[in-house]
Amino acid sequence: MQHLRWVTVTVVCLVPSALQGQWWAAGDLLNEELGKETHGTLAVSLEFRSRLEQRQGQAFGADPDRSVDLLRTRVGLAWKPVSWLKIAGKLQDSRGPMYGANAPNNVRDPVDLHEAYVEIRPDANRGFGLSVGRRMLNYGDGRLLGVPDWGNTARTFDHARVWWLAGKAHLEVLVVSAPKVRPDEFNRPGLGDRVWGTYNILPEIKGGHKAEVYILRHDQNGPGGFTGQGTLGVTSFGSRWTGPVAAGWKYVIEGVVQRGHVGPASQRAGAWSSVFQKSIGKVDLSGEYKFASGTENPADRGRSGTFDQMYAANHDKFGHQDLFGWRNMHDVRAVASWKVRPRVTLNAMYDSYWLARKRDALYGLNGRAIAKSTDGTAGRHVGQDVDFFAAWRPVKPLLLGAGVGVFVNGEFVKNTTPGVAPVYFYVFQTYSF
Repeated sequence: MQHLRWVTVTVVCLVPSALQGQWWAAGDLLNEELGKETHGTLAVSLEFRSRLEQRQGQAFGADPDRSVDLLRTRVGLAWKPVSWLKIAGKLQDSRGPMYGANAPNNVRDPVDLHEAYVEIRPDANRGFGLSVGRRMLNYGDGRLLGVPDWGNTARTFDHARVWWLAGKAHLEVLVVSAPKVRPDEFNRPGLGDRVWGTYNILPEIKGGHKAEVYILRHDQNGPGGFTGQGTLGVTSFGSRWTGPVAAGWKYVIEGVVQRGHVGPASQRAGAWSSVFQKSIGKVDLSGEYKFASGTENPADRGRSGTFDQMYAANHDKFGHQDLFGWRNMHDVRAVASWKVRPRVTLNAMYDSYWLARKRDALYGLNGRAIAKSTDGTAGRHVGQDVDFFAAWRPVKPLLLGAGVGVFVNGEFVKNTTPGVAPVYFYVFQTYSF
C-alpha cells in the first residue's frame, strides 16, 4: 500500500503538469507533495543528461576519431527524520551506446551506487558536524579535490569528514578515496589510494578577503597505478585566497607546495594558480595563469618534481577539450562570457600552454603521460586551444548547450606525436530537479 501511495503521488504531480504544459515544474510539484505527505522529511532528485560529441585528432592522432552519444541518469532520495540528521542516496546510470562494445569506464557504468551517506549537523551555523559514506565533494575550485561532473561517469568519494563551525570559520578533518569505476560490477572502495588531512576556511579579513588553508596527504599503498613503481606518499601544503583588487576586479589565488616521496624518489614540487576577473555590463572577463612543476631530469631516479594533482576536477581549467592535467605545465588563458539574455550565455576561451620542464612529459587530464622528449630537444611550446560554447536555459530545470574547440599544435606536439590537431564538437541537454 505504501508503494502504491508514492506511485499515486507521482502520477498526481506529473500528469496534470504535463497536460497543462507545465512539465518543467513536475519535479517541484512532486517534492511539494512528498513534503506534505512526509511532513517535510523526504525529497527526491532527478538528473537526465545526454551529450552527442565528436572528437577528431584524439591523442594528437594516436587514437582514432570518435563520435559518441553519452547518456547519464541520476535518481536520488534524501531523508531528514529530524533537523540534525540527513540520510541520502543516489543511483547513477552512465552509457555510451554509439561507442561500441569496449566502452571504457569513463564512458560506461550501468546502474551503480553513486552516493550513500549520513550527515549529522546539530546546528547548521555553528558547532560540530559529521559526514560519512559515499558522496560527491568539492573543495575550493576543485583543483586538488573535486568532481569533474562533465565526465559521463564523474567521480564520487568514499569519505569521512568531521568539522567545527565557529562564526565564519570552518575547521575540518577529512579522509577521502575515489572508488574505481567498474563497468560490469559494483564500484568497490579503494582505500589504498586516499587523501587525508585538514581543510579549513578562515574568517573574512577586513576588505572582503577570504582565505582557505589546507594540509593534505596523498597515500598510495600498492605498487603501480599512478606512480608506476613503489608507493606514493605526498603531503600538500596549500592556501587559496579570494577578494577584491581595485576598479571592480577580483582575484582568486591558490598556491601549493609538496613534499614526500613518489616510489623511491623524494618529492619536491609545487603549483600556482592566479585568476583576475571583472564584470563589465553583461560581459564577465577573466585572465588566468597556472603553473605546475615538472621533473628537471627524469633519469635521476632519486628526485621527483612533477606535481601530484591528486583528485583534480580539471574540466574547463585547461581548455574545453580536456586535453591536459595540472602537471609540468604553464598555462595562460583568457575567458569572456556574455549574457546575451537572462537565460542565454555565449562564451569564448583561449589557452596557450608550455611545458615547465622540457625533459618531463606532457600529461593528460587524468595525470598520465601523453608524450615525452627524453633529451629535451622537442621544444617547450605545447600549443593553443580556442573554444566557443553557448548555453540556454529555456525553463528552470532544462539546460541546452553546444560548443566547439580547436587546438593549434605547438612545437612540442609536432615533434613528439603524430601531430594531428584535436577538434571537439558537442551538443547537450540536461534536465534536473
